[in-house]
Amino acid sequence: MKINIQDIHLIVYDFDGVMTDNKVLILEDGREGVFCNRADGLAIKEIKKLGICQIILSTEKNPIIKYRAKKLQLPFFNNIGDKKKLLINYCKRNKYSLKKTVFIGNDINDLESMRIVGFPVAPFDADLTVKKIAKLVIKKKGGGGVIREFYKKLL
Repeated sequence: MKINIQDIHLIVYDFDGVMTDNKVLILEDGREGVFCNRADGLAIKEIKKLGICQIILSTEKNPIIKYRAKKLQLPFFNNIGDKKKLLINYCKRNKYSLKKTVFIGNDINDLESMRIVGFPVAPFDADLTVKKIAKLVIKKKGGGGVIREFYKKLL
């Protein structure tokens, strides 16, 4: 699938399974940690230069998302029960067309949001139901440079 940059107004990233490998490291004191790919961080920076808005949208309540989003200087929404509703409201409020929105998701809690956007995208290791509705399946696994590969498709 070829994507025209002019056809994209917004890119939405799920966090776990897209920006991470969907694994969690639990420390003795109960704190959680995840691994993120620095190549994705660089790709996000380059996508910003293209003038495309990007946000993180996650059901995960762990505040680790806040710290990653702050470092990447991206708006984020976490602990979201209904991603689809939030996405619709966000797009209305900011005058983004859902048809010109990319949603990169990996699991069944992303399905409803992916169904309403113009460009649903999934990592290689996404749930099969997610991959079936994706217009583009990235060759990388979650946490392995999914956003970087998607950025290359934009060029």
